[in-house]
Amino acid sequence: MVSFHLHLLSDATGETVRGVAKACFVQFTDVDTVEHNWPMVRTAAQVARVLQQAKDNPGVVMFTVVDEKLRRAIEDGCREIKMPFIAVLDPVLVSLTALLKTEFRGQPGRQHELNAEYFGRIDAMTFAMEQDDGQSASKLGNADVVLVAVSRSSKTPTCIYLANRGIKAANVPFVPGIPLPLELLELDIAAGPLVVGLTSEPERLVQIRQNRLRMIGEARKTSYADLDIVKDEVAAALRIFREHNWPVIDVTRRSIEETASTIFQLLERRRESNG
Repeated sequence: MVSFHLHLLSDATGETVRGVAKACFVQFTDVDTVEHNWPMVRTAAQVARVLQQAKDNPGVVMFTVVDEKLRRAIEDGCREIKMPFIAVLDPVLVSLTALLKTEFRGQPGRQHELNAEYFGRIDAMTFAMEQDDGQSASKLGNADVVLVAVSRSSKTPTCIYLANRGIKAANVPFVPGIPLPLELLELDIAAGPLVVGLTSEPERLVQIRQNRLRMIGEARKTSYADLDIVKDEVAAALRIFREHNWPVIDVTRRSIEETASTIFQLLERRRESNG
């Protein structure tokens, strides 16, 4: 296993450079990265401090900085200490500059401006929290997406992820013996919120539920994590999903991001079909 120092430098929150680094380094199974995160770097003095730390911990500098003077300071400083560097945004900005035939602004943090899109995400996050686990069923009609699933099927984290992308998402638990809310069953399948059923392999659910019980200190044997009962629970949920013609996503081997991506595709198809 190779240990590798990764200096992630940004003039904003650092989300972009961290995301790119994660997406790339996950492909290298024999590399153990040690991250050094440097967000909100907007002065030459800050750049100098980062480069000193990088010199003490050699590796590579990855940065998303758009101010030209700071970019030169980073690049010149890295060359001086013989540190490899990667300007993450450069390939995209250069290509877009050629395509659009105009120069980019070079203004840091523009993607985090307090505009309508930003406040839309805040509203979506608030909505997701208020509608979590079947709360306020009377407001389900205000959602963009409603997720229905048995316990421990990643309903809540998927809703939070969707909300962070500006999608108003609610979730309703499927519990055997307890009817689903009438407000859910009466939603207009064509014009109302997109209702999606999430399912998972029973064996995987049992494992997750057992871990959950251990976390809360529950040592007694319970039907909550009994394989045969969980199999019946999953089968009953699938019957309901099919009965109402709700699209179903198997989340067994999907990350939250992959599940959300499939939901985005379903939303796009619906928009196209509705004109």
